[in-house]
Amino acid sequence: MILGIETSCDETAAAVVTDDGRALSSIVSSQADLHARYGGVVPEIASRRHLELVTPVVREALAAAGTRLDGIERIAVTQGPGLVGALLVGLSAAKAIAWARGLPLTPVDHLEGHVASLYLEPDPLEPPFLCLLASGGHTLLLAVHEAGRSERLGSTLDDAAGEAFDKGARLLGLGYPGGVEIDRVAREGDDRAFDFPVARVPGHDFSFSGLKTALLYTVRELGDGASVRVPDLAASFQRAIVRALVEKAERALRETGLERLAVVGGVAANSALRAALPDARFAPLDRCTDNAAMIASAARFTDSVPYPRYLSLDAYSSIA
Repeated sequence: MILGIETSCDETAAAVVTDDGRALSSIVSSQADLHARYGGVVPEIASRRHLELVTPVVREALAAAGTRLDGIERIAVTQGPGLVGALLVGLSAAKAIAWARGLPLTPVDHLEGHVASLYLEPDPLEPPFLCLLASGGHTLLLAVHEAGRSERLGSTLDDAAGEAFDKGARLLGLGYPGGVEIDRVAREGDDRAFDFPVARVPGHDFSFSGLKTALLYTVRELGDGASVRVPDLAASFQRAIVRALVEKAERALRETGLERLAVVGGVAANSALRAALPDARFAPLDRCTDNAAMIASAARFTDSVPYPRYLSLDAYSSIA
């Protein structure tokens, strides 16, 4: 059994997963309410909260799986990318547990973890496939040739899709997390009320900064009238983000010859995106946002570092 630990942003998570891909437990403690007053994640606050939560979350994951540390054969942990302070909490906890038990440790790339959420039972997806990874920190198109190995085709040139949702929600006076709030409010609006732009950047890359600026200018032009148009603004803004994601994904399918599309990451929970890609394979809702089951799943296809050579491992904040 693999004990996975995830602390890359504002979720403290632990899970126990078997080598054949069964998630025996998956515990996630979200800090969303803690950061809501700031309209986004405050790194220092996130790190301190991880320190408080990582031990009880690990204990709960073990108990929910009906096991103890004696039954764990290796430890998996997110090494990056993410908030360095937050990552170091999980990495330090994983090192301590692995070292104390004489176990190997598997450092996992957070993005490969999202892809590996698709490999868990009861309905694992077998490569090859095209994967759209859209979250608060990243927007990528990946050609997944085999489990644990993906080729990056495109990424965002500025804001990630989830970040655009958060910033858009803030401009509209909505709560945090912004993607959830915009999705909720947009259901009451007309998604064609405003014609927001979709950036036409070369290749398979994305750009959302111009869309965010267009929303800002529209809100300013509406002045006091913006408050009564929030549902229409949210729906139109969401439609522009979804259009960008869908158009790029469909183009990549055509150009790569890959026949299947999968969607992972926090934005994969968006109802409009799911409706726009009815034939795509989406990560289950409880595995779209950050969780440790996906990290333990990725560890099944990642080389472990033997005891005690992992003590020198460090976290990294961004993708290469």
